[in-house]
Amino acid sequence: MQKRTLGRSGLEVSALGLGCMGMSTSYGPPQEKREMASLLRAAVEHGVTFFDTAEVYGPLTNEALVGEALAPFRGRVAIATKFGFRLDPEGGPKWVGLDSRPEHIREVAEGSLGRLRVDAIDLFYQHRVDPEVPIEDVAGAVKELIREGKVRHFGLSEAAARTIRRAHAVQPVTAVQSEYSLWTRGPEAEVLPTLEALGIGFVPYRPLGRGFLTGKITETTSFDGSDFRNTLPRFAPEARRANQALVDLLARIAARKKATPAQIALAWLLAQKPWIVPIPGTTKRARLEENLGALEVALTADDLREIDGAASAIQVQGDRYPENLERMTGR
Repeated sequence: MQKRTLGRSGLEVSALGLGCMGMSTSYGPPQEKREMASLLRAAVEHGVTFFDTAEVYGPLTNEALVGEALAPFRGRVAIATKFGFRLDPEGGPKWVGLDSRPEHIREVAEGSLGRLRVDAIDLFYQHRVDPEVPIEDVAGAVKELIREGKVRHFGLSEAAARTIRRAHAVQPVTAVQSEYSLWTRGPEAEVLPTLEALGIGFVPYRPLGRGFLTGKITETTSFDGSDFRNTLPRFAPEARRANQALVDLLARIAARKKATPAQIALAWLLAQKPWIVPIPGTTKRARLEENLGALEVALTADDLREIDGAASAIQVQGDRYPENLERMTGR
């Protein structure tokens, strides 16, 4: 397995990680626990050492799944989790707001340590920037947890460049996680140059466009009633029809490279910077193996120019989130 280091932090992980959210939430009913534990262990056997979860996934159940499945591999894997949402006090399945108060960060850390069955959280992200709490206070709270040995590395998710700089001045940021793929390229304008300047790693989530870039989803595909994609403007049938041009581009390159569209999409990401570590999610072993096959796909400079040139002529249709969720990004 190829390895990459997230920025100048020294956190070395597999070049592709595994996003675990879909095992417990968002893409239909939760998957069978035993099968998902088997998948997580298969990922380790294939060389994956970087796993992504969060308190809010489930909520709580995804951390517990990951913690139990990966317990035999302590010291061999890095687990990232996240804080920053306020969960329903009645125990409901939804979050009810943002909460990055220092005392709440500490509460979340203690809970996550128990569910993940670890002595220290390898990478602790703020899930979304809380406009009610100065980012300096957030960074300071995580700095204290690092000093106490309960957290090893600090991360931010969907933060703006200015926020990243302010946080990094208090506690060095190891990694920033944001959505990034051939159909979501917003980080290229300001975030990626900021990370390069500061020596911070980048972890693209949804690198396969929530499955769309695999070529397995068309305008006629229907989703389970509980599937989060039903609420996303970019997954409206008319948007999927328009965005098919991007999948067709990937398919053309894939045919030439004897690869799949998913592998080309991931190989493109890996080729952008040596400190980028995508975390595609899956609930199927065959897809896990397909995604890892992207590491064997070599895109030449000519290939990359061809992909960028063709992609720049395609206007992606539909917002990636509903308005209320989009407002939580880029702060």
